[in-house]
Amino acid sequence: MTWVEKNFARHLDEQPGFDEFVHEYKSAIKEVDTKLEILSEDFAVRHDYNPIHHIVKRLKTPVSIEEKLHRLECDVTIPSARENIYDIAGVRVVCNFVEDVYDVAKMLTSQNDIKVISEKDYIKNPKPNGYRSLHLLIKVPVFLLDGHIDIPVEVQLRTVAMDFWASLEHQLRYKKANHITATTDIELKACAEVSANLDKRMQKIFNELYKGGEYRENYWDV
Repeated sequence: MTWVEKNFARHLDEQPGFDEFVHEYKSAIKEVDTKLEILSEDFAVRHDYNPIHHIVKRLKTPVSIEEKLHRLECDVTIPSARENIYDIAGVRVVCNFVEDVYDVAKMLTSQNDIKVISEKDYIKNPKPNGYRSLHLLIKVPVFLLDGHIDIPVEVQLRTVAMDFWASLEHQLRYKKANHITATTDIELKACAEVSANLDKRMQKIFNELYKGGEYRENYWDV
């Protein structure tokens, strides 16, 4: 039996404890979602403005988890998934403006029961293809009947403009993976730059109207 045959012999959803495994990660998503909703509502009460446009929640499918374990050359088991994959639970927070992204991230990570594992700032340091977003990997406590466990959740924070570009760019690459030319790559990155410039201009307008012109230029010093 080959390594692949051995490790794919029994799928995750056929293994003992799978329902509990899924329940834990779904609960972690609910915990983060609830925290964000409360923070957003509290911010709106205090400042008469909601920094979050919308929230998207995602749980990796068993097949997706298995494929990632295979790429990592790890055993395809529930304990292995817990140990080696940190983005099983995902929450995307789409904010109105760039400053909102950093404000929401700070509000979330400042809570004393949140543990920050890592942070990747693709807004200040965009990916080569033009992708922009702030990625946080956090652990959140999930309280169960027999105590609590810390579950990792990947939180992506981006603006409406960043989300628009990322969603369409992903769709184009997924649909036409074998037809993306160097020229198309350049054009997609140029669109990302247009989107970023739009974010900058809209932020300035918002600040002029609501914040007396205060503007955090350091967000764009890249």
